Amino acid sequence: MTRIIGGTAGGRRLATPRGDRTRPTSDRVREALFSAVESWCGSLTGLTVLDLYAGSGALGLEALSRGAASAVLVERDRRTAALAAANARDLGLAGARVVTAAVQTALAPGPPTDDDRVDLVLSDPPYPLGEDDLATDLRLLAPWLAPGALVVVERARRSPAPRWPSGVEGDRSRRYGETVLWYGLAASGPDPDPPAPEEPA
Repeated sequence: MTRIIGGTAGGRRLATPRGDRTRPTSDRVREALFSAVESWCGSLTGLTVLDLYAGSGALGLEALSRGAASAVLVERDRRTAALAAANARDLGLAGARVVTAAVQTALAPGPPTDDDRVDLVLSDPPYPLGEDDLATDLRLLAPWLAPGALVVVERARRSPAPRWPSGVEGDRSRRYGETVLWYGLAASGPDPDPPAPEEPA
C-alpha cells in the first residue's frame, strides 16, 4: 500500500500501477526525504516542485500535501500518467499538473519564462537507467532550477554518484537499505550589487 505520509492528505491511499511499470519509493525513504527537505527549506509552503519519472505521483503529491504551491509530474507511460492525475483529483490537491512525456522531451525546451523555474526537484529514475542518460537529464534540468533550488535523486546503492551539471553542486547523500538519496544544490545566483557610495557633501 502506498499512502501520503504527512500534511493535509496524510494517511490517504494512492492507487499504484499493477505489475512492474514503476518502483514506488518506500514510506521510510519518503519520510526521510521530506524530513530532510523540510529541515533544509524550513517548510515546503509555497514551493514550486518538479517530480520526474513520477509514476503514481507519490512524491509530487506528498509535496503538495505538505504545502507546496504547485507540482508538475512528468511520466512517460500513458496509463501510469493517467493514474497519477486520478490520484491528484481523488486527493483534492490543487496545483498538480501531469505531463505525459519522457523526461528529456519535457525538459529539452527549457522553462518558458523565469517564473516557470522550480524550487525543488524530486527525481526517482528507474534503476536500470544508464548513468549517461541520467547525466543528460540533469543537464537538461539545470535551466529549470531557480537560484538555490534543491535537487534530490534516488538511486540504487550500487549506482555511482550522479554527474551533476554545471551550476549544481552535489551536497550530500544518505543511504536507506538498497536506496541512496543524493542531494544537489543549484547556485544561488550572483550577489546583489552593493549600494552605491554616497556623494560627499
